[in-house]
Amino acid sequence: MRVLRRRLAVVASALAPAAALVAALGGCQPRVEAPTTPGVCYALEAAGKGAVKFNVLAQNQPDIEHCGAQLDMMRLRFMGLGMVKDRVTGAYQGQFLFVRPAGVYTSQTLNGFQYLLLVHTGDGRLAKPGAMPGA
Repeated sequence: MRVLRRRLAVVASALAPAAALVAALGGCQPRVEAPTTPGVCYALEAAGKGAVKFNVLAQNQPDIEHCGAQLDMMRLRFMGLGMVKDRVTGAYQGQFLFVRPAGVYTSQTLNGFQYLLLVHTGDGRLAKPGAMPGA
């Protein structure tokens, strides 16, 4: 019995620093919350040292699809200026938007699973998935 207790004590003392490190790392980066202001579309930019900044891109947007279109226009303008920025991140009423060359994705968290919201059609427009007839 003493041997078992000693072994458990050794294992616990070996795991304690690892558990403390995991707890410390989990607390290093605060969770980023998307702004919830109604009708305002935000572009997200890195502000240094893991911080982010929400810049107002457009106001009076009726829905998340219109905000996604505004972010996609911003992405296309950047690319037209010769920038290699083919990905843009934004937010609309508590939801994060991720604009990629394939389309617009949404997520409730910045690092969470992304769901397809809009796809690019053959002529460059954005549409809801399944709204366009297949070829």
